[in-house]
Amino acid sequence: MTIELVVLDMAGTTVLDDGVVEQAFQRAAERTGVAERMPWAEALQYVRDTMGMSKIDVFTHLAGGDIAAATAATAAFEGAYSEIVAEQGVEEIPGAAEAIAHMRDAGLKVVLTTGFAPVTRDALLDGLGWHDLIDLALSPIDAGRGRPAPDLVLTALLRTGASAVSAVAVVGDTSSDVHSGRRAGAGFVAGVLSGAHDRAALMAAGADAVLDDVTALLPGLHERALLGTALARTS
Repeated sequence: MTIELVVLDMAGTTVLDDGVVEQAFQRAAERTGVAERMPWAEALQYVRDTMGMSKIDVFTHLAGGDIAAATAATAAFEGAYSEIVAEQGVEEIPGAAEAIAHMRDAGLKVVLTTGFAPVTRDALLDGLGWHDLIDLALSPIDAGRGRPAPDLVLTALLRTGASAVSAVAVVGDTSSDVHSGRRAGAGFVAGVLSGAHDRAALMAAGADAVLDDVTALLPGLHERALLGTALARTS
């Protein structure tokens, strides 16, 4: 098996989160009251546990299934996230851009995926100047369903023309990232410790490996003989 395509999560995996998701959730909850049906600590823990999932799915749960309320809260969340990015700026996980560049130099295609809406996703890419660094970026609306469903990974495969799901590596900082990769049948699924979930949670979700951060991915693929001979020589 040779890896041809790498599917990377954004916030917590390639983009530094530093509590921005929780800050945005708090603003959205204050503006819409979406979390009022449960204790605040419980709502916040649910947000932490479901990091990486489609935000509309998270807010639908918090709203007790009220789709209209969830839609309003999701819009408020995306707006709040954009506000915070404008206020604080956006930073990469240290070394992420260089790691992605090395992956592409090695002949791998790289797709970024996220649970954010396209407007927020693109604001992050604009802030980082990453539009030309990657092959593609996908949000749940581009694929059908968000994580932990396999749709984002499979859409990345179809859009990039990878030969098989076994030729795809999926990397993320949350259990839902790992579940998505496993459900898609990816050849290699790794968790990273630069974001929301710890080693135990990532391994429990079915990760093949848990890496310190995304910069360890290409060397890890090389060590596991998952790069073709030509690719391995360039990594």
